[in-house]
Amino acid sequence: MIDDRQRGWALAAFGMLMVSTDSLFIRTADFDAWTIAVVFGIASTVSLGTVAAVTTPEPLWRAARGAPGPLLLVAVLASTSQLAFTGAVNNTAVSNVVVIVAATPVLAAIFARIALGERTERQVIVAIVLVIAGIGLVVSGSLGEPTIDGDLLAVLAIVLFSMSVIVWRRHPELNRPLALAASSAAMAVIALPLASLGDAPWRVFVAAGAMGLVFNPIGRMSYSTAPKYAPAAEVALFAPVETVAATAWAWIFFSEAPSIRTVIGGLIVIGAVLFGTVGNRRSVARRHEPDTFTQQ
Repeated sequence: MIDDRQRGWALAAFGMLMVSTDSLFIRTADFDAWTIAVVFGIASTVSLGTVAAVTTPEPLWRAARGAPGPLLLVAVLASTSQLAFTGAVNNTAVSNVVVIVAATPVLAAIFARIALGERTERQVIVAIVLVIAGIGLVVSGSLGEPTIDGDLLAVLAIVLFSMSVIVWRRHPELNRPLALAASSAAMAVIALPLASLGDAPWRVFVAAGAMGLVFNPIGRMSYSTAPKYAPAAEVALFAPVETVAATAWAWIFFSEAPSIRTVIGGLIVIGAVLFGTVGNRRSVARRHEPDTFTQQ
């Protein structure tokens, strides 16, 4: 029978699988990041706002007043993270972006320790070190190249994303769809002055609209719910699900074959995730220490 921790892992994995399609839709739109962000932001605001209205028993304005600080913080972190991610995909190889995103557990573990006092188990720490090694291998291939700007935007995206994971963990009672709808609305407002909606071809509205209405909202809802059940560092360890899937989408649909550095780095990261989650659980179970699975 699945326990809370496994439920958190499943939600995180499924969420990142759905979010992995972002890079596919962004490349399909093939337009400037600001315009894509506006269309995506409006579509996801409608989608998530509808979910919030249907699932929230009280008026949305009253629900927002219940936790205005965390709601605003999530809106700022999530919106700017998505903007940075969109810009990264437009400025470097998709495989580079998503492997860099896999470094999320490093920052999440650090932030969780500082903000929440969550103790990161030794095997998870080893996994994080391996993740750093894998990401370093990928980024090293871009140093001194034009794609370094995109890589740095991806790094900014994971910093902000990791911080948002901590907010979700700190405030499990926070209304997920409402907070995510607020972040989407904030992103659309931020990007609007720099967007070129009048010049955008139809594919921008189709691709970014589909991303915002269905795939991304489902993924973000699943992933933001995962910290209710599992520690932040472990939830963040599932970011490499996006790494594998998004790299596959780019290879299948755009013939963007990953470099050997990216492949090796990705394999290191994936192995580290399995070691830090499934392997860690079995190791602790053998030591008969179930209390280590409670929130620190």
